Amino acid sequence: MFVNKLIMIPIILGIAAAASYALLVPEEPSEPLTTPIYNSGFTYYDIEDIQTSLREHEIFVSSPTAITDHTISQYCTFFEKGLPRNVEYCTTTAVLDSDGNTIGNINIGGSTASPILAIANLETDTLESDKETTYTIFETVLETLVCDCWEEEESIGFETMSEWLDTVHTFYYDSDERSIKSKIDNLADTEILFEITPKDDSVLQTLIITKHV
Repeated sequence: MFVNKLIMIPIILGIAAAASYALLVPEEPSEPLTTPIYNSGFTYYDIEDIQTSLREHEIFVSSPTAITDHTISQYCTFFEKGLPRNVEYCTTTAVLDSDGNTIGNINIGGSTASPILAIANLETDTLESDKETTYTIFETVLETLVCDCWEEEESIGFETMSEWLDTVHTFYYDSDERSIKSKIDNLADTEILFEITPKDDSVLQTLIITKHV
């Protein structure tokens, strides 16, 4: 039986606020992932299904652009045993709302044969700005790349993904709007990480899906 874990982490000057919190702190330079792995689960072609689904909500996703140069770490980086790891291949797309404004991107990366992770970055003025749009994007990405099985996993502790996101939003406000992370393990053999990061005049919400080895 898989065990799902929920971890919410307020980050205060690089120090976790309580002993039960776990903060991922880079200790070594990122190293590229070069071995062929993760030939199950989602693929690079699944971005087409995401595009189709979001178009029904008047949310538009551009065609993927491949990234293989030194900027790859800006788009596709994941953590393994607490250390940041780069991938050898990454694709990125721009996400536009119904007014044609770019609000973020969806990145998928891994080996050239198969991806290991997907990252949805969405930046809005506040957490309440375009909340319905951001939730729709996150839910579509999860249901497309992982499964439409959230409600079947009772051990998650939240009836819906929206309820989980709402809880993290509340925790963010209660933490005086400091950066936080919330993690759920083993939803269809993946790790789901949700991050909220305050910016100068906006807030960045990031959903990271990583396949388990």
